[in-house]
Amino acid sequence: MKKQIVLIAFAALSSAGFSGAALAQTTTATATAELNIRSGPGPHFPSVGFIAAGGSTMVEGCLQGSKWCRVNYDGVVGWSYSDYLTADLSGQAIVLTDRYPDVGVATVTYEASDAAAGGAVAGTVGGAVAGALIGGPVGAAIGGVIGATGGATAGAVIDPPEVARTYVTSNPLDPVYLDGEVVVGAGVPDTVTLQAIPDYDYRYVYINGQAALVDPSSRRIVYVVR
Repeated sequence: MKKQIVLIAFAALSSAGFSGAALAQTTTATATAELNIRSGPGPHFPSVGFIAAGGSTMVEGCLQGSKWCRVNYDGVVGWSYSDYLTADLSGQAIVLTDRYPDVGVATVTYEASDAAAGGAVAGTVGGAVAGALIGGPVGAAIGGVIGATGGATAGAVIDPPEVARTYVTSNPLDPVYLDGEVVVGAGVPDTVTLQAIPDYDYRYVYINGQAALVDPSSRRIVYVVR
């Protein structure tokens, strides 16, 4: 009976796109920003939760040649952008994008049985690909700063008034899809139009299905509306 249960569990996980190596191990990583967990490996997939900034999550595997890793954060399972995940290697924090195999994270595959559920190609769901977000707090956990332009340090977060948040959620925009992830500190390219909020200094935009407030002078995301 025990052998049968193990085989059933293995088959179930394999059907979700995992290799045998991925089933054998997980690695703990830290989110350098409040980080979306998406239903699939891409910015066009909907968010099913998020990892708190500085929070620890289990990483079950990463896609080769991609920047998406399968995570399990307090029981919420999905995919997160690896530029904002770091892990310990001999006392040094490294970004998973660069060296995930070195910290024992397995390479996994992803097969979508229903591409229409999340969108087969980034930008096919409600918007067009307009470029890429400019890197956010990749190095926050290892003493870095946000980007080379804009000058904001990691953790520069605002607390918008309720009236501003209500305006943003009550006046949704067609989303723009960009490579990368929507995090505080990431830069929005000039090709993306920022919308004004009445009587408020910051502007807003919907990127990858997520509403965000942006500093119009630096074009950095200062708040993610959830």
